[in-house]
Amino acid sequence: MKFSYMLAPLEDYSDSALRTLCYKYGADITFTEMTMIDALSRSNKGTWSRLDFRDKTPVIIQLLGGNEMRLKKFLKMFKPHKGFMGFNLNLGCPSPKVINVGLGCAMIKRIGKTKKLIKIINNYGYNCSIKTRLGMNKFEKENKVYMNLIEGVDPDFFIVHARHGSQKYTDIPDYSVYEACVKTGKNIIANGDANTKEKIKELKKIGLKGAMIGRQAVNDPAIFNRLKGLDTPTKKQIKIEYLELAKKFESPYRYQKNFLKHFEE
Repeated sequence: MKFSYMLAPLEDYSDSALRTLCYKYGADITFTEMTMIDALSRSNKGTWSRLDFRDKTPVIIQLLGGNEMRLKKFLKMFKPHKGFMGFNLNLGCPSPKVINVGLGCAMIKRIGKTKKLIKIINNYGYNCSIKTRLGMNKFEKENKVYMNLIEGVDPDFFIVHARHGSQKYTDIPDYSVYEACVKTGKNIIANGDANTKEKIKELKKIGLKGAMIGRQAVNDPAIFNRLKGLDTPTKKQIKIEYLELAKKFESPYRYQKNFLKHFEE
């Protein structure tokens, strides 16, 4: 697996316009917003709209859920488009309302359940990856529950956000955990402030297979090419291109509003 640059799943940002823009400027793979399996299985129109793909940009659909029967029901209804690259299971969401129903970070310890979900997706002929954190809290990080997950299941790759679930985005991610993750022989993608060439160089030296970028990509969708050492457009040009794509793809207003506030003069 070559070193890949990935656009993270971003709630109320990751529509087709942003994904296509980031792909144009160096993102090798993009992700949808976190999407609830239960709602998909019930044919909820608002949830299915998150799987509204307007072009062939490479995209992985991120799923949140743990019910095997509902996952099967959704997969029976699902029809892949040309840019579809597989599914990603969210085992990292730190939201209390998600954790309280046993999902997100609370799934990190549920290795048997995670194995079953991966097997179901694979049996339908689709690739499956996992996005996780360093545990639900400091205690779980110190006891390395994330290592049990990495060693215990076999997705295509792991995206490891180098913070635990009780930490904020202002807390410094702990890159020291990556060496042990890589030594398992699994494909590990870094997540958490991988926003400079120096950090990318550090991650490559450790042996990681890629970097996922989220918040920084909203402020600078061309950050992927910037990290690759390639030429990038001005912020004004980025804004113009985004608006053109948003119009072409009929992006909902909330996505445009959230993105454009980062480009206010």
